[in-house]
Amino acid sequence: MSDLSPTRRQVLIAGGAALGAAAFSGWGTASASPVRDPFTLGVASGDPLPDGVVLWTRLAPEPLAADGLGGMPSKVVPVQWQVAADERFRHVVRAGAEIARPESAHTVHAEVSGLRPGAEYFYRFRVGNEISPVGRTKTASRPGARLDKFSFAFASCQNYPDGFYTAHAHLAQEDLDLVAFLGDYIYEGNGQGSIGRGHTPVAETFTLADYRVRLAQYKGDADLQAAHAAFPWAVVFDDHEVENNWAGDISQPDTEPDQDPAVFRQRRAQAFQAYWEHMPLRRAQHPTGPDIRIFRRLTFGDLVDVHLLDTRQYRDDQVAGDARLDPSRTILGAQQKEWLLRNLSGPTARWNVLAQQVFFSQRDFTSGTADSFSDDAWDNYYVERNLVRSRLAQASNPVVITGDVHANYVADVKADFEDPASPTVATELVGTSITSGGDGTDQNPGDRVQLAENPHIKFINRKRGYVRNTITRESWTADYRIVDYVTRPGSPVRTRASFAIEAGRAGAQQG
Repeated sequence: MSDLSPTRRQVLIAGGAALGAAAFSGWGTASASPVRDPFTLGVASGDPLPDGVVLWTRLAPEPLAADGLGGMPSKVVPVQWQVAADERFRHVVRAGAEIARPESAHTVHAEVSGLRPGAEYFYRFRVGNEISPVGRTKTASRPGARLDKFSFAFASCQNYPDGFYTAHAHLAQEDLDLVAFLGDYIYEGNGQGSIGRGHTPVAETFTLADYRVRLAQYKGDADLQAAHAAFPWAVVFDDHEVENNWAGDISQPDTEPDQDPAVFRQRRAQAFQAYWEHMPLRRAQHPTGPDIRIFRRLTFGDLVDVHLLDTRQYRDDQVAGDARLDPSRTILGAQQKEWLLRNLSGPTARWNVLAQQVFFSQRDFTSGTADSFSDDAWDNYYVERNLVRSRLAQASNPVVITGDVHANYVADVKADFEDPASPTVATELVGTSITSGGDGTDQNPGDRVQLAENPHIKFINRKRGYVRNTITRESWTADYRIVDYVTRPGSPVRTRASFAIEAGRAGAQQG
């Protein structure tokens, strides 16, 4: 955990490049920079291991240049990086250089190793005389080592035209070891909204240049940059990083050329390339054409295993009605399913987390004997959901964390969703959006139907924000942190509700 006060952390992140030339005397002699102000998109770190993290930045003096190249020359640029044990870099512990290449939009992914487990560090980049902002990061505790406390937040769905990233500004002030972002980092559409944050380009994204510009627009937001610079992130995508409700090689039904699966795979390749370029991901996640392996596991001592899932790339197409009951249907794909079931069956940490994108628990939207379910959620993959649920029931303290639906939920994962008296085998915590859907409301009229038809659902709230989690050996506390509005800046943050999960006893209780 960090001992930085919120005010001190804010000053550190915002003003790291202004510490003065003397602070950089140990970095060697600077050469002339080929560009000025290249660090417009900030810095980030991600996927912490016990001995290191990924450090990210992108050189982009003109981040919204229509060609997607960020105003950079078409040549390689060396980028130096430093990692220090203190925010003023008096004790530099690792340093190196990466080559930012034009074919990767001059992004930098420095996979730093040789750090101490469970330790806080600070990092920065330099190109010539240009110095980046300073970021804070933290390594993971060694697997199997006793860990008594772990704090993280999860968030998703940050449609830029829908609102200001006030939730990210507050998130950056929390005291966390990790942020998990569960998808819809960008939206691919042409929406302009009504608050002066219209999408660039002013069209739906299809090409590599389009996706690069759209990602640069989002990453240019100061509040999002502050949240990235404050903590390491673990990211996965959902649908809007490519196209709404895509499934495997299948585009959503429309009149666009990507109704041809071959054309859609080309579009997916462009989207994945730009996504990797803009995220603090390792070389192991670099896409190969339209394919990317984003599912992986992060371990934090003997306390927490986080299984990051991909519920888009390998899924069967969405279907209607009883076709969802077909036992051959998959949302995970054969390889990922085998990986997940094997992980859950083997030695694990005290708490096991499925960090994933779409609603896991059953959710019936219709009153009475009739029923209706989302065709984009796990309900549409009924048999595979039940298989994963059964394996979760055998794991130590399973918790599913979910994004996508622009609302906060808490649900008991039942051994049989049709029988409220059946055992609770896991807990699902669903987080609302950062901005998607605008200001939101406490509840919609239809939420009363959901609560009545799904007694395993304990809580619904439709304001914007994130979920802050504190995990100890005895309990997990989830604080649903909300802002009252996003269509104008400046909303305060508050905890709408808190839920506790007791170790050894599945299910959440409101505090």
